Amino acid sequence: MPKIRAATLAEHRQLQRAALLDAARVLLAEGGVEALTFPALATRTGLARSSVYEYFKSRAAVVEQLCELDFPLWAAEIEAGMAACDSAVGKLEAYVRGQLALAGDPRHRAIVALSSVELDEAARRRIRSAHAELVGLVVDAIDELGHPEPRLVATLLQGVVESAVRCSEGRAAADRDLIADTAVALALGGLATAGPRRDRDQDCG
Repeated sequence: MPKIRAATLAEHRQLQRAALLDAARVLLAEGGVEALTFPALATRTGLARSSVYEYFKSRAAVVEQLCELDFPLWAAEIEAGMAACDSAVGKLEAYVRGQLALAGDPRHRAIVALSSVELDEAARRRIRSAHAELVGLVVDAIDELGHPEPRLVATLLQGVVESAVRCSEGRAAADRDLIADTAVALALGGLATAGPRRDRDQDCG
């Protein structure tokens, strides 16, 4: 009987943690990092605020847990999109466009929120490792295109993608499309073909 009670308690805590993470995803999708607060999580799940602290010590811990769960899904979708392409150029474009499309998906708001949340060094190491695996997806395509430093280029390309994601935040659909086209042009052709010009700036300020 004690073992049964212990199992039931563990299952209950697992369900509560999952409910908190689902609520965090909704809050991030609706209002960004500013909306992700422990009082809001408590309200969404019907828990007392003190109970939320039993599961997560900080907002950063919530985001870190979401990333651990969602980052593999993000990478799998990118990899699937690249696998559907026959050429190295197509894979490169799928890598860039796929991440920009996913960044607008509410399911992945935690990953996008990373740049706005303070994480401890252990968490940052785990996130860097996950990013390294993501970057690894495009190394072979760059190598196939003949660049002598494919991993370095892949790392720099990921910086372009992440900048494009930040630029896309809060933009209208037409602006997001332009940013995606420009990021792809930059990735495929460099500054000489960095995309169409516009009368107004498309900065991130």
